[in-house]
Amino acid sequence: MASMFNFQRMEKQTDIESGQPEALYPGMVESPELRWAFIRKIYAILTVQLALTAVVAAVVVTVKPISHFFVSSNSGLALYIVLLILPFISKIILEAAILTSAVVVGLTLYTFWAAKRGYDFNFLGPFLFSAVIVLLVFSFIQILFPLGKISVMIYGGLGALVFSGYIIYDTDNIIKRHTYDEYIWAAVSLYLDIINLFLQLLSLLRAADS
Repeated sequence: MASMFNFQRMEKQTDIESGQPEALYPGMVESPELRWAFIRKIYAILTVQLALTAVVAAVVVTVKPISHFFVSSNSGLALYIVLLILPFISKIILEAAILTSAVVVGLTLYTFWAAKRGYDFNFLGPFLFSAVIVLLVFSFIQILFPLGKISVMIYGGLGALVFSGYIIYDTDNIIKRHTYDEYIWAAVSLYLDIINLFLQLLSLLRAADS
């Protein structure tokens, strides 16, 4: 019995010394190296997406010909007005960006930690989808019957909680469920979660600051 324990201990030490990554979650049957490569690819795409979003927003606001192009259409005009207002609330944007970054990093680390210990967040899917439906209905009511500052703060807070849940849910899917050819869909899903979280926090902070 003791010799078997020593053999398993020596085998574990050999794996660590060889630099092979450990399983991401209990019962993992696929290669950890392949899954880590898949995860790195997704976060590389996500980084590019977020960087391009910031660059495009800055260019639209600062370059006059592009600004005039947006003004030439109704939808473009609406987007241009939103982007034009952003520099005047830079403090709130910075606060929302810092909060979003902290929440995303914290939830990502937590999800990897929880997956390592055998927790599974697949059950969140139906609840999060239902919550998004509620948010959409609430937003529609807000358009028809504005409910004031408090309702905007409640909407922003609930929206932030919902998309925080989506970050956990989609990160858990990246760790366990997405196939290797679904890296684009996985990156886009996580990108939308982060953008929506940022917008909800921005809405909450703007309402609280007004």
